[in-house]
Amino acid sequence: MKTADPARPTAPPRRDDDPAAVASVLKSLECDGAVCLPPLLPDGVLAEMREAFVSRLRCMRWNNCDGYERTERLRLMVQDVLTLSQGFVDLALHPLVTAVLDAYLGPAYELCEAKGWQSLPTARDFHGWHADMWYDQTKVTDRIPREVKLGFYLRDVKSGAFQYVKGSHGQLAPCHLKPDDVEKLPLERVEEFLGPAGTAVLFDTSGIHRQAVPILEPRLVVFYNYHDPSVPLQQEDVEYYRYHPLLLNAAFLGDLTPEQQRILGFGNKTHYQPNFVRRRSHPRF
Repeated sequence: MKTADPARPTAPPRRDDDPAAVASVLKSLECDGAVCLPPLLPDGVLAEMREAFVSRLRCMRWNNCDGYERTERLRLMVQDVLTLSQGFVDLALHPLVTAVLDAYLGPAYELCEAKGWQSLPTARDFHGWHADMWYDQTKVTDRIPREVKLGFYLRDVKSGAFQYVKGSHGQLAPCHLKPDDVEKLPLERVEEFLGPAGTAVLFDTSGIHRQAVPILEPRLVVFYNYHDPSVPLQQEDVEYYRYHPLLLNAAFLGDLTPEQQRILGFGNKTHYQPNFVRRRSHPRF
């Protein structure tokens, strides 16, 4: 198993219109399915993002108190991070990221989800090997639609890092791997993305990946999900309203270009559900 070099460069990020940087990232994404990006944001912006994110971890969301959601026992979920700090919007629209996505996903992609979580210390493999299931596989059978996520570490990750089987993208319909399949994984092609705060990983979600274990310290990470919103979603995500239109903070949206507005889904009601009420999981409770 290979480990990404944690000694990341600290120089300012390259110009977003650098064709060499875009070509290099795109080549790695096409070939391996996952690639670590050069530094995207200044340290001061990263610190503001981390402070805003941590403020949501002080308590669970209830009544009029904003906070995290407890959707899983070992993860504290922070929804709609684009409302928290300008840096989260700047990251989502970073020109290097969007230039690569333009080439890899085509002109119709949008940012369809922006959330993060704190993973709690554990030795349990609670988020095992899988490829993300998101589209309706009964309706889309002739291809594997492309979806890309941008993972971004808000704190140093020295354990429990993101792992990816290089070259496994675009091969099979996304699913959770069974124990027999896990035993057959080519471990020599697994890359573990350890790194300091600010590490950013762009990856094709059809590739096999997981969060490594053990997790020895709390991990703070955000994930942005980019795909073509015209692709029909699996029923589970429709019922949960997972890919609802993005919640945004008007204070962070000055001077957006028409292309940036498109990426953020301005005016797109494809997945909008009027008067949505989530079905109760435990109605008797």
